[in-house]
Amino acid sequence: METLCKIRDIYTSIEKFEVVFEKEYGLSLNEGMLLCTLLEIKSLSSTELARKLGLTCSNTSKVIKSIEGQNFIERSLGKEDKRQMYFKLTKEGETKIKSIKTTKIDVPEELQAILGV
Repeated sequence: METLCKIRDIYTSIEKFEVVFEKEYGLSLNEGMLLCTLLEIKSLSSTELARKLGLTCSNTSKVIKSIEGQNFIERSLGKEDKRQMYFKLTKEGETKIKSIKTTKIDVPEELQAILGV
């Protein structure tokens, strides 16, 4: 049961972190993580993004729609399969995530220990 309580504490810390993150950068945590993922891997399908982020396809579609509306990502057709859509960062998206990555972000103490920061 101790493990379950520790996981609860981690979730609570992540929620606190997301509130600060959203206020500071105007992005949800999932939106930020999607931008970060596309900075590391230049082009992914929505299914690949869902797997990388640990989200459902439905939730990933909502995140994609939101940050696409902010002009942080763009879509393109697959080369082999024209039905497949791929997503990549726009210049604005790249600038946004690089700015976030170079800024010191307030991390709750509970998460600092886990992250080693």
